[in-house]
Amino acid sequence: MNEKRYAMAVDMKKCVGCSACVIACKDENKVPLHHYRDWIEQELTGEYPHLFMDIRSQRCNHCSEPPCVGICPTGASWITKDGIVLVNTKKCIGCKACITACPYDARYVHPKGYVDKCTFCAHRVKAGLKPACVEICPTSSLIFGDIHDPDSEISKVLGSRKYIVNHAETGCKPNLYFLE
Repeated sequence: MNEKRYAMAVDMKKCVGCSACVIACKDENKVPLHHYRDWIEQELTGEYPHLFMDIRSQRCNHCSEPPCVGICPTGASWITKDGIVLVNTKKCIGCKACITACPYDARYVHPKGYVDKCTFCAHRVKAGLKPACVEICPTSSLIFGDIHDPDSEISKVLGSRKYIVNHAETGCKPNLYFLE
């Protein structure tokens, strides 16, 4: 049996860009003012009167091949056995190599000097809970779970819907999926 591999999907047909996920993350993880572990992006395409807007709740993509981990000189950036990419704040020297390596702009320097990012609320997941952003989403547009479990909601939705990932060309194998 395969080990767990956590991932998240964003249903772009349901997300309204309300930022409840951003607020829940800031509250749950005590993210400092003017810093974010997740954020909302909007992309407008087409020409008037045929305009389309994609709304994407963005965060660390918890890549299967994360460039941030290999480049870290102290081993502070690491990946858990279930695929969550984390930063050991006690080992981090704030050199920003991981920030430069990340194609998703998902990391920032915390005011205390270490690099911080989305953790998929690993502390909550370990306790059997969903990440705060998923739990609070009023439109249920965020789906989280183990993609190696064929009975999980995320496995089912990825098997039945078209989706895209950010910057697939990098070879990072991101685990943040955007349902079309």
